[in-house]
Amino acid sequence: MRRGSRLCACIRQFFGVLLGYSAPSLGYIPGSIPMPKLAKPLSETQVRNAKARDKTYKLFDGGGLYVEVPTVGSKRWRFKYSFEGREKLLSFGTYPDVSLSDARENRDDARKLVRNGQDPSALRKAAKPQAIASRTFQSIAEEWLEKKRLSWSEKHVKKVRTSLERDAFPAIGSRDVATIQIADMLDVLRKVEARGALDVAARIGQRCASVFKFAKQTGRCSVNPASELSGVVKQRKVVHRAALSRADIPEFLRNLESYDGIRSETRIGLRLLMLTFVRTGELRGALWSEINFDDAEWRIPAERMKMGDAHVVPLARQTIDALKELQTYTSWSQFLLPNDDGLKPISENTMLFALYRMGYHGRATGHGFRALASTCLNEMGWNPDVIERQLAHLERNKVRAAYNRATYLVERRKMMQAWADFIDTQRERNVSSNQRAPSGNKRHVAAV
Repeated sequence: MRRGSRLCACIRQFFGVLLGYSAPSLGYIPGSIPMPKLAKPLSETQVRNAKARDKTYKLFDGGGLYVEVPTVGSKRWRFKYSFEGREKLLSFGTYPDVSLSDARENRDDARKLVRNGQDPSALRKAAKPQAIASRTFQSIAEEWLEKKRLSWSEKHVKKVRTSLERDAFPAIGSRDVATIQIADMLDVLRKVEARGALDVAARIGQRCASVFKFAKQTGRCSVNPASELSGVVKQRKVVHRAALSRADIPEFLRNLESYDGIRSETRIGLRLLMLTFVRTGELRGALWSEINFDDAEWRIPAERMKMGDAHVVPLARQTIDALKELQTYTSWSQFLLPNDDGLKPISENTMLFALYRMGYHGRATGHGFRALASTCLNEMGWNPDVIERQLAHLERNKVRAAYNRATYLVERRKMMQAWADFIDTQRERNVSSNQRAPSGNKRHVAAV
């Protein structure tokens, strides 16, 4: 019995030393991490719903981390620790700018420093001179772009950086982000607006607002001056791209099949635009390696998509037939629609000029097939979310976007087949009306 008691005491003594308490009395050893209170971890809902009271109070998450709820103002994250016998406090920013998971990550990092004999507060103070350089608008914009590089294409990152270098950095790039006021941002936008670049001014405002939001989330400013200017820039009158109506489809199909002023490859390309309603650039740059005939899918990689997100186009039977027909003309190139030497795709104007030659100048564009499909499919009663997903329109809610990608693919397959079948019905209407129509003279011009 005495031997058992001695063993228990040794075990207790061993773990006490590990946790920062001396033996044999298990008194606290100054300079070590204190025993954390056994607090039940907080939930995001608890933090979000915590209301102000007559007095400031704390909600503990454990390990020294707690959120302080003041009588007025934002909730503040605090980390309580002991270093070299002195109790210290470290701030992790305010909620919701710093989430519960972010605060826990900061706490874990700080505890590691303490275990390694380093004082987090002292390290933060020492880093302040170096942090001044990292507080400029340009340096924060570069950090933001580096994060976006994970989800954006390199082409889009370069495009955004170039726009900031041209229109934002010269005026506010070297400024401490916390000192930039609404009036400063307004000057930036007015200069762009003055040269008539209204669309550019709106984009610059949005991009600067994103940079300020990132700066705010990382504790380097408390106000987003760009977000306060929403609607200030003059709006250009929206001119929608020309698109066919549902009633125009039979005549268009008749003209597409009978007009001999375009190459067969271009004719099939226009048919594919109608069947898939992808953006013209996405079809122009399409590679045979992206087409999977066995799975009846066309997978467009993220770097070729406008929104920088990979896109799946389910292939209807009619679409596969069109692709196999196109293979007889262009299988020698990596591109579905190559130029004459096969090293590049056709130019961006090839299909547009083909529409012009067919008599559709001002009446139809390649992009207009997207509007046509959207209008018809909505009228046919398809789920608008399924249509939007197939149009590859950006879903800004990341959770919902992932859900849509996983859930809607089956419905999109059905919808794409229904769309191709609908076009066939319009072709059949076209045939019957064509039989009744008097024969006309065909126009003969150089093929494109």
